[in-house]
Amino acid sequence: MSVLVLGAGPVGQTAALALARWGIPAVVLDQRPGRDLVGSKAICQQRDVLDLWSELGARAIAEEGLTWSRARTFYRDRELFVVELRDPGRSPFPPFVNISQARTEQVLDEAIAAQPLIDVRWSHRVTGISQSSTSVTVRCETPDGEVELAGDYAVACAGARATDIRAMLGVDFGGTSFTDAFLICDIEATLPGWEQERRFYFDPSWNPGRQVLIHPCPHGLYRIDWQVEPDFDLDVERSSGRLHRRIRQIIGDSPYRLEWSTVYHFHARIASRFRVGRVLLAGDLAHLVAPFGARGLNSGVPDVENAAWKIAWTMRGWAGPGLLDSYETERRAAAVENLEVTTATMAFLVPHSPGERARRVEVLRAAGHDATARAQVDSGRLSEPFWYVDSPLTTTAHDRRWPGRPPRGAPPEPVPGVILPDAPVALAGQPGITHVRQLARAGLLALAGPGANLAAFRAALSEGAGTAPHAVLALAETEPSGILLDSLKADPADVWLVRPDAHTCAVVREPGELATAARRALGHPG
Repeated sequence: MSVLVLGAGPVGQTAALALARWGIPAVVLDQRPGRDLVGSKAICQQRDVLDLWSELGARAIAEEGLTWSRARTFYRDRELFVVELRDPGRSPFPPFVNISQARTEQVLDEAIAAQPLIDVRWSHRVTGISQSSTSVTVRCETPDGEVELAGDYAVACAGARATDIRAMLGVDFGGTSFTDAFLICDIEATLPGWEQERRFYFDPSWNPGRQVLIHPCPHGLYRIDWQVEPDFDLDVERSSGRLHRRIRQIIGDSPYRLEWSTVYHFHARIASRFRVGRVLLAGDLAHLVAPFGARGLNSGVPDVENAAWKIAWTMRGWAGPGLLDSYETERRAAAVENLEVTTATMAFLVPHSPGERARRVEVLRAAGHDATARAQVDSGRLSEPFWYVDSPLTTTAHDRRWPGRPPRGAPPEPVPGVILPDAPVALAGQPGITHVRQLARAGLLALAGPGANLAAFRAALSEGAGTAPHAVLALAETEPSGILLDSLKADPADVWLVRPDAHTCAVVREPGELATAARRALGHPG
């Protein structure tokens, strides 16, 4: 019993750790000879991703990352608005931390080294994938010759350039690529006042007609992204001294050290399928979006958390026949949402016609004094957990209608399908359990309001969950502060059902409704 994980980047690392957490061995395959720890790459990690990594033994990412909760947007030298990121509950993690992808991968490697169920194999280039009704077989080219490895399932998360793996699976990767180029530099400098906020500039005097994004990172590092002309040549920029002058225009006379630089072209693409038999596609192999809003890695990690619990519960006989099918339904919908959000951002950042450019200038000029215009300024809607309100695993609450995408920086309305707000707990005899999310990730969890009959709901959840791990807890005893009751806008008679990935999937008031909702959450028909 094992799962093959194709790709040892942070998404693949998370997949292996999440599977091992459910007791499922994982074999991780990567064509590279080893870890290549260069450049900041995906630096911006969202609260709920940090929460999962902490549960998987990688809490150091949150502890070492530079915390920020404020995003400032400027037009030329005038600030237009500030977004303060709110927590609907009381999470132990900040809204975002910035930390280099290289360090994130090191921490995840340390967690993997402590996990005997994970086997990482470098220099394994996938050359073929075949399937039967019970297994997946992967052929690999290695320095010692060709090998074949078999697993019950596979998670394909080998990154954006895994064109060959998509082809083996018969998956299209439709979408567009942006011709505009973006220059990225990691510099070490001292910039007082900039240490804990994201800064986005439209049309600054030092990059006229284009944008600049500045992110602080640990140890005095800053990541700077410039939009540059499509034919930008980094080698010429360095040798001519223009790169030095470009940096000086932002940081002034402060001493600095250039640590890394590169040029990227961004893409908006999504796989035609996220499940091919016993293979689930995840991360950049399944979807690519522009980076403004940090929706790349912060979407790939939820992909594999979703995949891991569904694969594990299917392998252990706890799931119905529809559970694995729901992976594609849920995570492709999340990818479509990210694609829509980031495509709208790119349309505002990179207008392609004179009329679009004139309209953007009009909006930016008005945004300083006009709230309506300010709402139209799009410098990147920051990553947020997707809401599974239309999932086949979710039981709709007819008195809690989904109002749609929440305002920028605001939490979603508490309806079935959204992620559970977190809150501290204190349980007798369980000192290691400090927050509600830890309880949720142990199985199916029902949180009962003070007006619910606990005995009746426990019997109902046992009926609906069968042999799957489950629990019913009284909210008033588990979380006496009332934070969750307030965050969920809960009635005393409400019982909330929560999945192992901490997403809510039902709110009910009758025991029979809970049993039915639990069966639906496990992918049983009806």
